[in-house]
Order: sequence, then structure tokens, then C-alpha cells
Amino acid sequence: MKRWTLAFACVALGALFGTVITGSVSRAQQDKDDKARPAVSTVEAGSFRNVVKHVLPAVVSIEARAKPAQKQRLPVEGPMLPGFEDEDPNSLGSGSGFLVDPKGWVVTAYHVVDGAGEVDVILADGRRFVSKEVKTDAKTDVALVKIEAKEDLPYLEFGDSDKMEIGDRVLAVGAPFGLTGSVSQGIISAKGRSLRMNMYEDFVQTDAAINPGNSGGPLVNMEGKVVGLNAAIKSRSGGWQGVGLAVSGNMAHQVMDQLRKDGVVRRGYLGVQVKDVADKALLARLGLKEGEGGVLVTGVFDGTPAEKVGVQEGDLLTHLGDKAIRDSRELQRVVAGLPLNKAVAVKLLRDGKEKTLDVTVEEQPAKFGSARVPALAPPERVRNSVTIEAAGMDVADLKGNLAERYGFREGTKGAVVVSLTRDGAASQAGMRPGMLVLKVDDAAVGSAAEVKSAFEKASLEKGVLVQARSPQAGTNFYLLRSK
Repeated sequence: MKRWTLAFACVALGALFGTVITGSVSRAQQDKDDKARPAVSTVEAGSFRNVVKHVLPAVVSIEARAKPAQKQRLPVEGPMLPGFEDEDPNSLGSGSGFLVDPKGWVVTAYHVVDGAGEVDVILADGRRFVSKEVKTDAKTDVALVKIEAKEDLPYLEFGDSDKMEIGDRVLAVGAPFGLTGSVSQGIISAKGRSLRMNMYEDFVQTDAAINPGNSGGPLVNMEGKVVGLNAAIKSRSGGWQGVGLAVSGNMAHQVMDQLRKDGVVRRGYLGVQVKDVADKALLARLGLKEGEGGVLVTGVFDGTPAEKVGVQEGDLLTHLGDKAIRDSRELQRVVAGLPLNKAVAVKLLRDGKEKTLDVTVEEQPAKFGSARVPALAPPERVRNSVTIEAAGMDVADLKGNLAERYGFREGTKGAVVVSLTRDGAASQAGMRPGMLVLKVDDAAVGSAAEVKSAFEKASLEKGVLVQARSPQAGTNFYLLRSK
């Protein structure tokens, strides 16, 4: 019995030591495995919190106040909304912005600070700075505000907006409806948009929610770098409906650099009025090959770089330097970025033949692009007009009071369109009364009789190429075809 007891005790003791030893080895192995295994993140998959933590401290709210000489807003009659009882009557409105360096430079939208005498900049931590140093560029809707701080401030860097692709995720940050520190997420919906709001446009479209108050705030990528300056929404309600637009980060960055350096943006210009041409058949008749692009020169202003080297109305501009030009907005952006007072090769098609001119880019006058042409006078019945039945239009010699009526300079000669049938070939091609016919196919025409003779030799089945000019739209081409 004692032998069994001793045996049991030994087994039990061995089991105990085995358990202790085994347990120690297991815990040591577990500790080793835990150190080797990556820590399980507590951040929800797909969360943007790390990007937001980086971005928010550099995003500011902006309140613009009118210059003292400006007229104050009239007091509001009737009950006021809660929170607006003490609203500053000099306030022009509010928006957003973001710091771009530790010394206090803030980028925002021009329309946020337009006309401001003072600007309040409120940081995410509640600090408020008052600034009177505001530099603006109305032609791109970009502005720069300088604040003075005793210590370095958090700031954001610009990313390369050209490398962003449709479908890439972005965050819009700002103060929509005054709600500071708001963040919305979405994707890049489109690039290179133009709303004809500003003279120079390169909008990034996003479905991230952008509302009034977001203007001037940053649109950032997943690295927390700025790829857009929130500027506008496309909406029927006045609020977000899924289409937000931001000035491309690259354009905003370029403008910002010039404003910081010179206080103004100096751009080059050619001095031409141009038009996009979408009709492929028309482009082919003008000499453009399949897959190529270009813009039609509809006007050349006196004394400009283009006029000095012989660019003419009716030229199809295809290249500027080594850059192919496909539309008017692209031409505008390329020209504006060229170095001043340096020659650049302009390639164009004239009468179907290639031609290269070296034009010296000059600085764009401050008011260039702001001029408005007079409205076209309403058509009147004209005696001795000639009917071009094939085209569905009547033309008359430009003499007497016709030149004044249609806005041409005194002494201008030629044949002017005085009426059109609604379903005629000329009307369907886009011609309108008041246009001066310059060419029919390859034949230059200087009178109503010559226009009629040229059409008698032409074929609407093959298409008749008409070059015409008006004071309102400059020179253009129209391809008239039979139905």
C-alpha cells in the first residue's frame, strides 16, 4: 500500500512539475509569438482618421470684413435667426482656407475675401488673427492671406493634381454653413472641368460634399496633400447635390507662388480670340488629320504679339512650342504659363497648309479679356438683296447704313447675310444675319453677286465651306450641307 502511495505521489509530483514547466514554456512561447505578430489595429478599416488628424490643424475659417469706405449692408427687417443677432454689419461673409507654410501664409478663394479691408483668420485651436495683407487673383479665384504668429504653425503641402485620376478618393475640409472643422469624403468624379466662371479654369470635380462656407478650403488626397481648392458647386437647390468643383491644386499652387513673390500674377498672352471646333468634317476640310486637334483663330487684336507676326483670322492653331493644342482652355493655360519676352513657335494651318510663326510672348494687360462687344442689331428687311436658294439665305452688299447697323467699321466692304430660312443649310450650319461672307470654298468673295456665283459652282452634297466674320464672334467657318 505504501509502495502505491509513493508511486502515486511521484506521479502526481511529476505531473505537477510537468505542468509548471510546460506552462512556463507555453507562456514564454506565447510572449515570443505576441511580439512577432503585428498588433491588431483598433482603427476601423477604411477610416480616414489619420489623414484628418494631419489635415485639420492647418485648416482655418475666414471672416471677411468690408473696407471702411464701402457701403454697409442694410439692417435685416423682421425676426432674425438664432445666432445672428449680433452679426457684424460690415461682414462680407465667411469661408475657409488652409496654411501652406509655418510662417502664416494662408490660401483661400478670391470670392471669399473679395473687397475685404480686414480678414479674420481663425485656427482650428481657436486662435484668431486679423490680417490686412491680402493678395488676390480674380482670374483664377485664388487668394493669399498673411497672418503673423510668434511660433511656427501647422501647414499642408501640395500634391500633384495632374497625377490624380478619376475614382481616386479625396476629402473636402472646411466650414460649411459655419460648421468649422467639417470633413466630407468622396472621389474624383472628373478632371479639367470648365464652368466659364473665371477667365482661367481647371476644375477638379468631386462628389465629396461641398457647401457654402467650404469655399477656400482644401481638397486633399489620402496622403493629406492638397490637390484642389474648393470653389464652387453645381446645384439647383443652392446646396450640395453631388457635384463639387475645386480649382486644381497645380493651378492654385502656381498662382500662390507668384502672389507670394510679386503680389500679382504675370501671364503671357498672344492677343487672339479663339473658338473650339467640334465638327470633325469641318476640321477635315480645314486640313486637320484624324486624331489631331486645334483651335480656330476668330480674331486678332491690334498691336498684340500675334498681330505683330502675322497670325490671321481663320488660322487653325495646332501647336504652341512642343505642346499640341486641342481646345481653347488648354491654349489659354499654356500661354499663361510661358516665360515672358521669349519667342515660341506657333504651328497653324492656313488654307490647309502648315505654317510656323515665332511669336514673342508679352505680359497680358491687366484688363485683357474684360472688354465686351456690342450686341448685334436686330435684322431688318434690306432692298436689293440677293437670294442664295441652295443655302437658304439672302445676302446684300455692305454699303449705306448696313455697316453701322451690323457693327462693322466704316468703309468695310463685302457681302453681308441679311436673312436666313429657319431650315436652310446656312441656318443649320450656324450662320446668322449680320455675318460678312469672306470665302465660299476656296473663292474669296467681295460682293453679293460673287457669293451667288460661288454657290452656283459649289456642291452642297459634298459640303460648302463658308468663311464668315462678325464683330461679335470674329471669324469662323461653317460647313453647309444638303439634308
